[in-house]
Amino acid sequence: MINEQIRDREIRLIGENGEQLGIMSPREALQLAQQADLDLVKIAPGAKPPVCKIIDYGKYRYEQARKEKEARKKQKVIEVKEVRLTPNIDTNDLNTKTSAARKFLEKGDKVKVTLRFRGREMAHMSQSRHILDDFALALSDIAVVDKPSKVEGRSMVMFLSAKPSK
Repeated sequence: MINEQIRDREIRLIGENGEQLGIMSPREALQLAQQADLDLVKIAPGAKPPVCKIIDYGKYRYEQARKEKEARKKQKVIEVKEVRLTPNIDTNDLNTKTSAARKFLEKGDKVKVTLRFRGREMAHMSQSRHILDDFALALSDIAVVDKPSKVEGRSMVMFLSAKPSK
């Protein structure tokens, strides 16, 4: 809220240089703001009494937008990358998939390891669990198992994430 929009009975006023000007009516505060050729802006509406400050509103909005933009820039969006395996995977193929998953984990992403079963492979699901265990063991130096392997329809799924750095 700015200028005439402030309808409280009394407010705590902060001057343009950050000094406390005390508790007064919004009308008096607005006169002080207009004398300084600035705006009266409510910066803490939840306080008792609400806190208002004499500032240039356009500059204030610009600063707020810049701070929000900086905060968004520092955020890291964690993606979930998927690595698909089959029960009859060869050792070299498993090593290739492991190195791909390692790259994802080093970038900070989570990895979903999916072991897909087709046709008669469905009968031997329990014997194939060791493939996911070997995969997790190969990445145990940089990854931890978020969700252990479990069967979902025609596939067995396990989630890995990077170990927290010390």
